[in-house]
Order: sequence, then structure tokens, then C-alpha cells
Amino acid sequence: QTYNAAAAAQRRVIIAEDQVGIAAEVLRAARVRVRAGRASPLEEQRADVARVSAEGALERMRRSAAAASGNLARLLGMPVGQLDRSWFDAVPSAGTMRPMATSGTLTVAAARADLDTASAQVRLARSQRVPDLTVSASARRLEQTNDVAAVFGISIPLNVFNNGRASIAVAEAQVEQSDAQRRIALLDAEQDVATMRAEAENAATTARNAAGPALAAATEAARIARIGYREGKFGQIDLLDAERTLLETRTAAIDALAAHHDAQARLERLTAAAPHLKDDQR
Repeated sequence: QTYNAAAAAQRRVIIAEDQVGIAAEVLRAARVRVRAGRASPLEEQRADVARVSAEGALERMRRSAAAASGNLARLLGMPVGQLDRSWFDAVPSAGTMRPMATSGTLTVAAARADLDTASAQVRLARSQRVPDLTVSASARRLEQTNDVAAVFGISIPLNVFNNGRASIAVAEAQVEQSDAQRRIALLDAEQDVATMRAEAENAATTARNAAGPALAAATEAARIARIGYREGKFGQIDLLDAERTLLETRTAAIDALAAHHDAQARLERLTAAAPHLKDDQR
């Protein structure tokens, strides 16, 4: 998610740089129209205000991008340059998201480990019901004959008052509780994955629409408005409105792409498989 934030911030800088160039072009066109007597000086003033606003937005975007890249660099422990734009712009087609299993997730694995521990406690409690046989050996001197005799002894404790049934009952109850918690954890994981999957697919749909037909239409409308303004066919208000629509559409596309990657990252983190420990690590 830190990478996603840094990539989105860099893309916003590119948009802001484009807007500065567009604002400068509009200002030049306005000056030409004013000097030719085809427009009021107010148009030049409006265009200059738009240019100053675009430059201020670029400064803010660069500052935000520097902060996001700094956060990523601290996380990676290395400097960060220009990030992969192709990754950020990539959006899966509709219905291509692969199914994700929940049985091996960390939450379910932790609940299963608790169940295994409780089952081991039952086996331990049952083994403790079997009395331990103690064998002893010693030497004894007989006073009458002054001989030395070997003495062997066997002791078996009798569990009269504590036969271990209570311990077994407690352990079995813990097994039932752990098994119920495992089933609850599995259901919760399935619900969370289904919800997050829907969010990721919705974000992908929004990103496809915002970065596809909507952006193409806004770009074409702004291009036509620029040409028409230079040729005197459109007014400045029409041009500024088209440019504002293009900026909003491009910003919405970046936000939609960032939301898609964020939802995808949360989904993958939610379905991350638990590590398999080796025997020497158990």
C-alpha cells in the first residue's frame, strides 16, 4: 500500500505538470486574442489566474509525492526513483479475478493450532490416568546372620480419589471450544474475503470506466475546445470548463486506480497463506 501511495502521488505530479503546460498554452492564446482585439482583457486575466493556480497545484503535488516516496524509501531501506507506471495503470478485465481460498489463511491456521494444542492436552490427561510403575532396589544387612541381602521393591500408586476424569473432561471441553472457534474463524475469514473481493472488483470496474471511456471523452472534448478557442469558435468559459472537466476526470482515474490497488493489496494480505514450519522449527 505504501508503494501504491507513492505511485499514485507520482502520477498526480504528471497530471499537474500537464495542467501547467495547458494553462500556459491557454494564456498565450488569450493574449493573442486580446492583442488582436478579438477578446476582452478579462480573458487574459482569467487565463493568468488559471496558470497560477495550476503552478500552485503542481507544487503541492510534488511535495506530496516527495513525502510518499520518502515513506517508501524508509520502508525499503533504499532510495526510490520513478516507479512503474505500467503496473499502476494495469486493471484486470471483468471476471478475471482468481478465486482465493481461506482455509490456509493465518487466522484459520492460528485457530487450527489452538485446536491441535487442546487435542494434545486431552492425550496428556488420558496418559496421566495410567499409574507410573516404580521399581526400586537396595541392599540390607541381616542382624541375625550378619548377611547382606538384596531387596527389590515395586510400587504402584492407586488413584482412588483422583482418577484423572476431571482433567480429561476439562481438556475435552477445551477441544470443543477450540473447534468451535476454528469454525467461527473460518466463517469470518470467508465473509471478510467475500466482502473484500467485492470491493476490489468494484474498484476495478470504477478504474476501468474512469481510465477508459470517460477519460477518452474528456480528453477529446478539451482538445476540441482548445482548437475552437484559438480559432475564435468557442469562448473562454467553454475552454476552461472543458479543461476543468478533463482535470477532474484524470484525477478521478488516478483515485480509482489507487483504490483498486489498495483493495487488491488488502485482499491478498487477508488471504495470505500461513507459513509451513519445518520439524526443527516446531
